Amino acid sequence: MVVFMARKCDISGKRTQVGNTISHSHIRTKRKFKVNLFKKKVYLPDENRYVTLKVSARMLKALNKNGVKALMKKYGQDLSILKKK
Repeated sequence: MVVFMARKCDISGKRTQVGNTISHSHIRTKRKFKVNLFKKKVYLPDENRYVTLKVSARMLKALNKNGVKALMKKYGQDLSILKKK
């Protein structure tokens, strides 16, 4: 059995969106806008360990500026994502 992980940012919750491609003659066809995701290994100094997160490019920039815990709190994400699995 093959299990696919969702293309979703662990911090902001961004997912793939659906929209239209509009041709020159204005014919609309469905398409997907995928999230620009990266796997990022983040160090948690208070727990003295690393955690791997899937984050979007925008959240990666904010992560470097603000830190993991502050971003998780700001976006209302549960800190249980950071727990050991």
